[in-house]
Amino acid sequence: MKLFPESASVQLEFDKVKHLLVEHCQTAYAKNKAEHLRIHTRLEFIEPELRQTNEYKLLLQNGLYFPNDVVLNLSAELRLLGIDGAVLNEEQLTAIRKLAENMKQLFHWFDNERKVAHPALFKVITGSYYEKAIAEMINDVLDEYGNVKDNASKELAQIRISLARKRAELRRVFDRVISKWNKSGYVSDIEEAFLNGRRVVAVHAEYKRQVKGILLGESDTRKTSFIEPEETIELNNDVFGLENEESREVYRILRELTSQLSVYAALLKAYHTIMGEYDFIRAKAKLAADVQGNYPVVEDKAQVNLVQAYHPLLYLYNQRSGKPTIPVSVSLNDKNRILVISGPNAGGKTVTLKTVGLLQMMIQSGLLVPVHPTSQMGIFKQLMIHIGDTQSLEFELSTYSSHLKNMKHLIETANGRTLFFIDELGSGSDPHLGGAFAEVILEELAKKHAYGIVTTHYLNLKVMANKTPGIINGAMAFDEKNLLPLYKLVIGKPGSSYTFSIAERIGMDARLIARAKTMVDEDHFSLDKLLNRAEQDMRKIEQREKELHKLLKENEKLKKELEHTLEKEKHQQKVELLKQQNKINEERIAYLKDMERKLKQIVFDWRRMESQEDKAALIKHMYALLFKQKEQQVKEKVKKKFDARYIETGGEIVPGAKVKMLQNNQVGVVKELREKTAIVQLGVIPITVDLKNIVVVKDRVPENAGEN
Repeated sequence: MKLFPESASVQLEFDKVKHLLVEHCQTAYAKNKAEHLRIHTRLEFIEPELRQTNEYKLLLQNGLYFPNDVVLNLSAELRLLGIDGAVLNEEQLTAIRKLAENMKQLFHWFDNERKVAHPALFKVITGSYYEKAIAEMINDVLDEYGNVKDNASKELAQIRISLARKRAELRRVFDRVISKWNKSGYVSDIEEAFLNGRRVVAVHAEYKRQVKGILLGESDTRKTSFIEPEETIELNNDVFGLENEESREVYRILRELTSQLSVYAALLKAYHTIMGEYDFIRAKAKLAADVQGNYPVVEDKAQVNLVQAYHPLLYLYNQRSGKPTIPVSVSLNDKNRILVISGPNAGGKTVTLKTVGLLQMMIQSGLLVPVHPTSQMGIFKQLMIHIGDTQSLEFELSTYSSHLKNMKHLIETANGRTLFFIDELGSGSDPHLGGAFAEVILEELAKKHAYGIVTTHYLNLKVMANKTPGIINGAMAFDEKNLLPLYKLVIGKPGSSYTFSIAERIGMDARLIARAKTMVDEDHFSLDKLLNRAEQDMRKIEQREKELHKLLKENEKLKKELEHTLEKEKHQQKVELLKQQNKINEERIAYLKDMERKLKQIVFDWRRMESQEDKAALIKHMYALLFKQKEQQVKEKVKKKFDARYIETGGEIVPGAKVKMLQNNQVGVVKELREKTAIVQLGVIPITVDLKNIVVVKDRVPENAGEN
């Protein structure tokens, strides 16, 4: 991305974001990459980096392990590995073994499932492979502590065996000498020491001529002399010679191992780069976690659609201070490419401008940005900015001259992939003349199809934005009552500067304010007053909208609760109905099981019986059992039919009354009463019935009988 001026990244504080990223890096490779962070202009470079960062961020959020916790800076070692005749020491070879082992963990971590779940992270190692021979070669020579093994070569094994024997012999002889000299009172409190690699006895200086040996040195006080006993001189020479042989053999082994590993120098450099890449991705993910960064939709076209965006540095500062950060939503598209923001000073205009510019640089650098994930961001080829006083003493340029020089460059180079930011367009000159020039500049940028944000106090720019295609107004909300900025961007209308309101609130002399008002053009003053009133009315409407939305949400909640209660009640009714049905079915099943048991008993008894009389009696019993059931079913059917037509009322039985016969549920009319009986007409047949076997009934009235 082309930046203008060169200090644009500093003015938008992109350098501070890079510094935060560097602090999260652990390897020299990642730190160097963070310090020289590139701002890409091609989607095929931006998208993979965003996906890698997002995938690693999800790993961190879910507390999942990723095997890149070993920090290795092996640039010097790998350079040596590529030089003929170079020799790596044990420590350097141990570090290379760690690198190989870590790559083994990486390749094993990416199983088939993780390859699908984290394709962007897997792409980093695509094209590479794990070579187990590297670790095996080093393991054949070095133990787990990084020391050359005894069996690294036959010669080394023989040398170390001889060296161990000589040292043991030397220790026995040395112990005898110390014991003998100690008994004579020659040995000091130190007893023994090593001097120039040789084992010596510490004796009192006054006895140094009374013992046989070589004087190798004295203490600073000259009270103690260090003497190599005569008996151990030859043994010390042998040990010293064997130690030199051991060093030469170890050097030869390490040189041979280094030569063998040099075949894999290119692969090891690739391993080192891969680990650095993963460290860089982890640093970006940690930075995203710090600033609540997300992965928005990124498309290869010019657009800005930020939803609930934060300035990352302001967010971190407010977080440390315990203050809330108010998000901003900005949208620039084909129809509305330029946003003109107005409003009072210290209301957040410049912060909004810087937020959009910084987030655009971050997203094109592969960094996740603090916006809602539904945000849509485009790709711009060049970013131009003009913020603050750019007066130059070196070139004798005034503030306004410098301003015009930047505007000239902007107009000449702007195109449909340019994103520009101008703070206080037209300032530094006569308000009327500067405002006119600012209007011309804005029109020209609109013709160039450039995208950008402009802040201003000029009324003519606010009016122009309302009537010029491609340019829209925006205002920073302000609490006029408390004289406090709300740091909220309202799109679609210009804002007032609240010049006179602020003067009145701070207690300035009313006479001075009145004089100032008379000196302002009436139309100018009326428009500012209208903007002031419109903004306050808009705030009231927004407040009412919030209250209405709150009530709607409460109503929706109550509706859902009511529906839930109704569903619960219906469910309960169904459960009760099923219980009743299950109860009837259970009784029916119990009855049938009892009937089955009885019939089986009858069959069993039938087979045992020999007498025809007994069998006949058993048949009668079975018939009675079955017939009784059939009779019971008939009775239930008749009773159901009766209940549908009549209702039992009871009461006195008199001639002309309808009565039901309890035995068979038949209904007739009483014709005559006698002492204990009654003559009941059933159809055309009169019958005599006991009074205790009949009950008075009446016709059931249909439910819809009274509707007419």
